[in-house]
Amino acid sequence: MQIKISNHAVEWFKDEMFLTTGDTVRFFVRYGGSSPLHEGFSLGMNKEEPMDPGVEYQKDGITFFIEERDLWYFKDHDLVVDVDENKDGPVYSYEKE
Repeated sequence: MQIKISNHAVEWFKDEMFLTTGDTVRFFVRYGGSSPLHEGFSLGMNKEEPMDPGVEYQKDGITFFIEERDLWYFKDHDLVVDVDENKDGPVYSYEKE
């Protein structure tokens, strides 16, 4: 499994979360909402330090990661992150590996 983040999304995260070199952003599974992968669950993100990263992606000195305990959510899929211009926020999609 991989994390794929567009350059535009990296810039959005840097601007909106005031990220600088060395910062880390976690994508995590949360109860509630829905997704194409699991009804009743959705994806969240937060600026925090990794404890047991299962997958990482680095760009412009920022590390984006998913903890090992959350990898079940993505079974056989890559996480693709971009920006929705209309909502001015991240949008998540999933590609079959």
